[in-house]
Amino acid sequence: MFRTLSDFITDITGGAREAAAFDETDYRLAAAALLVHVMSIDGAVTVEEQAVLRTILANRFGLDAKESEALVELAIAKDAEAVDLYAFTSVLNRALDDEGRRRIVEMMFEVAYADGGLSEFEDNLVWRAAELLNVGSRDRIRIRREVREETETGGEEPE
Repeated sequence: MFRTLSDFITDITGGAREAAAFDETDYRLAAAALLVHVMSIDGAVTVEEQAVLRTILANRFGLDAKESEALVELAIAKDAEAVDLYAFTSVLNRALDDEGRRRIVEMMFEVAYADGGLSEFEDNLVWRAAELLNVGSRDRIRIRREVREETETGGEEPE
């Protein structure tokens, strides 16, 4: 699964692996690794999830396509070697305020819903990460509902 995803990224980037400015303490790398974990937890990495992941990273972190691809590639490697979520959530807790951590939970749900639904594995993963990020149940449930509704309506406002 990770090899397929890594091969996909390598194909997109022309096979070149370039060193990026993302180090171990960069909250963007920690966030991207969590998103990669969400994308792969259900055992099926879809094209829709990959596209949403790249779009989220580019938009939320102000990255161009090349930087987003480099970040995804590093995140795949970090996720593959991680033994738990704490390595990522601890970096995010140090770097982000409450609103920033809620945004990470929102991003995780956006990736989870990218394939049309939320699996129990994805929901459990986001729940565990939200707890480690000190995002309360009430906020997590609200964020999940908002992302689900946006996904179901295609981002359109109800009339």
